[in-house]
Amino acid sequence: MDWQEWKKKKENENVETEEFPNEIILEIRAGTGGEEAALFARNLANMYTLYAGLQNWSTQTLYVSGSSLGGYKDIAIEMHGQGAYDKLRFETGVHRIQRIPETEKMGRVHTSTASVAILPVRKKTTIEIKPSDLEIETSRSGGAGGQNVNKVETAVRIIHKPTGIDVRSTAERSQLKNREKAMSILTAKLEAKKEEEEVAKYSANRKSQIGTADRSEKIRTYNVLQDRITDHRIKKSWHNIEKILKGDMEAMLTALKEADEAVV
Repeated sequence: MDWQEWKKKKENENVETEEFPNEIILEIRAGTGGEEAALFARNLANMYTLYAGLQNWSTQTLYVSGSSLGGYKDIAIEMHGQGAYDKLRFETGVHRIQRIPETEKMGRVHTSTASVAILPVRKKTTIEIKPSDLEIETSRSGGAGGQNVNKVETAVRIIHKPTGIDVRSTAERSQLKNREKAMSILTAKLEAKKEEEEVAKYSANRKSQIGTADRSEKIRTYNVLQDRITDHRIKKSWHNIEKILKGDMEAMLTALKEADEAVV
């Protein structure tokens, strides 16, 4: 391979990396269902984290708000590794679980939901954020982390006043680093919002048919009693929920990607 070929190869790799970056922010929020929804959000967070481990990706929890029974009201996880966005980009949407909760005394099946957002973190961005549009709050980080975490106001919350988007980071030991993480989340969210608006505007000419990339779209049902997971966008089901929730997601993710590529 001569220099020109090598240069062209690198340029193509850079374009591909910009479209499908290797760094994402995974955000999960409990939906309808109270404590059961928070427990389901934890199940999903564990599933994606275990999958990331199988892919040899690095992960870091940026922020988590827990529930009284150990679930997650909302959680943000940074993931970095080869193909992170390309593999998980179709996971955005509402996930629904149908099961009998451990706290259910009458044996009734409950339906709970959690929303997932996959936010790509791109090196180049056209988003401009004015300092005057930001409201920044600091507080003490809760949980483990040593005396520094508990005594110093390291946690950062940023509110983008024009959109109302609220982001937080408590992962780092310094306020400056948490502010940088929070700004990264905010930029990714504003990018995603812009892309969603573009998709809605040009939906008739949209190439991909795998959902709307909107976190309000109901995309998948996890039916525990029937041991079946169904993706409503491609009308396909898989069995062995327990195995999938332990990170064995490759078959599902591959099916979604193949369905997307099949669209002409």
